[in-house]
Amino acid sequence: MKEIKFSLVYRDMWQSSGKYVPRKDQLEQIAPVIIDMGCFARVETNGGASEQVNLLFGENPNDAVRTFTKPFNEVGIQTHMLDRGLNGLRMNPVPADVRELMYKVKKSQGVDITRIFCGLNDPRNIIPSIQYANAAGMIPQATMCITYSDVHTVEYYVNLSEQLIAAGAKEICLKDMAGVGRPVMLGQIVKAIKTAHPDIIIQYHGHTGPGFSVASMLEVAKAGGDYLDVAMEPLSWGMVHPDVITIQAMLKDAGFKVPEINMKAYMEARRLTQSFIDDFLGYFIDERNRFMTSLLVGCGLPGGMMGSLMADLKGVHAGINSYLKDNGKKELSTDDLLVMLFDEVKYIWPKLGNPPLVTPFSQYVKNIALMNVMFMVKGQPRWSMIDKNTWDMILGKAGKLPGTLAPEIIELAKKNNYEFYEGDPQENYPNELDRFIKEMEEKGWDRGQDDEELFEFAMHEKQYRDYKSGDAKKRFNAELETAISEKYAKQNIEIPDIRMLKYPNAEPVVAPATGRVLWEIDYEDVSKEPVHGKAVKEKDMLCVLQTRYGLEQVNSFCNGRIVGIEKKQGEMASKGDVIAYIQQN
Repeated sequence: MKEIKFSLVYRDMWQSSGKYVPRKDQLEQIAPVIIDMGCFARVETNGGASEQVNLLFGENPNDAVRTFTKPFNEVGIQTHMLDRGLNGLRMNPVPADVRELMYKVKKSQGVDITRIFCGLNDPRNIIPSIQYANAAGMIPQATMCITYSDVHTVEYYVNLSEQLIAAGAKEICLKDMAGVGRPVMLGQIVKAIKTAHPDIIIQYHGHTGPGFSVASMLEVAKAGGDYLDVAMEPLSWGMVHPDVITIQAMLKDAGFKVPEINMKAYMEARRLTQSFIDDFLGYFIDERNRFMTSLLVGCGLPGGMMGSLMADLKGVHAGINSYLKDNGKKELSTDDLLVMLFDEVKYIWPKLGNPPLVTPFSQYVKNIALMNVMFMVKGQPRWSMIDKNTWDMILGKAGKLPGTLAPEIIELAKKNNYEFYEGDPQENYPNELDRFIKEMEEKGWDRGQDDEELFEFAMHEKQYRDYKSGDAKKRFNAELETAISEKYAKQNIEIPDIRMLKYPNAEPVVAPATGRVLWEIDYEDVSKEPVHGKAVKEKDMLCVLQTRYGLEQVNSFCNGRIVGIEKKQGEMASKGDVIAYIQQN
């Protein structure tokens, strides 16, 4: 009886739904409940854009990763991260020394497996990361981006897997990011790899957007797959992943050995996840991502793009209709534009060399299609506007395209005096760690445990600066207030106190007097402000107020957690002002 194991993609569940991911304190709450479910051999804890997102809302990603991985490490559940190869954890290429440091840092933070992919499936962008991961003691899971075209055949993927295994990959992941991989084809790929390499672990990751992924999981299991990525309510299905309950029942009926699910823990994890949505994450989840659509079968775009795609359409919709109206032509609905865009993606994709439609190349292809639609509606030619990043893809600076560029694209490049590049993409991005080390020394910034702060600075330079200055937190709070206001405005409901909406299950801590808030006596050290999620007990001292007559102590009125901070270290509070919010246990 073949055993199939499950991996919970808790990070990707959120990032396929909306913009943000849970805070450190929320991850700390959910981890033991995930463990209690008893059905997961692996959990995806970080990677992709998640750590950049931590910085965007003013949280240290290194603390978040260590906090989330620790409980899984302690019980033997493997943790894994998503890694974009040449691009590391961002959208653009990363110098080799920063890439190499990443694996040392993530290993020390408790991450067991790195899922390494290249959006072009170029082995040159994956193989160095395999080597860095092996040297750091991580398990390199080399990843093939699955799509469907005349170029992306079973033979294509089997040949790619041979190169990755020869380079030292311990596992292979089939990353079906748009869920357009055809089930039988996926089974054939898995069977071929397992026949040649029976000891290689194979993991399948398929989004549910167009509806193939449940059948794909069954075919992968029958062909010898080992691990399946699954989600759970309230974020499963839609543009995310199949729910573990469905997949477990399907495989059990098919005769596979699968783990049992502790349903009491499942319901608690479901409740907690919903509470995170209610807290603040739900304000950034696009409702369209909760639905599946077969329209993705033709264009092959990943479901996680639907939110940004619809926002882009909204941006050009008014301009297009204004032009049509001025010229006496029939206006277009959003659905009309959506179908035109999907058709245009399908048309231009092979002309651009069939790049797998995954970050960032899915965005590039979508952007060209959108511009083409806009220009053609106005009677102008295709390819009137192509941005620099897309040209870098076309010219080979990001790696080798799987397919062949159309003659019209080659001609357009020549017309613009652009040169094609056939060298190793990494050579375009020289080492940079010394620059970051020097600046951290000049600023007196701590490089962090195992150089993790140095890594974060070098990987996400702009976002890290904004995090350190406090600008990121201010910007996020303003963004959240805007999102809350917009939601209530759409529903034509009077907007309540924004702060109470941000912390719906919490009670305010009110200043008993006027004074300077001191979470620590050294009020100039703003880093001493307490973190979200800090546990407190009734009558614990929360802070003191430096008043004109001395220090006034402020104590907790209950057992609970600090979920919101309204007054930072050293700020003035008037009597009656809200200092913080506590959620009672």
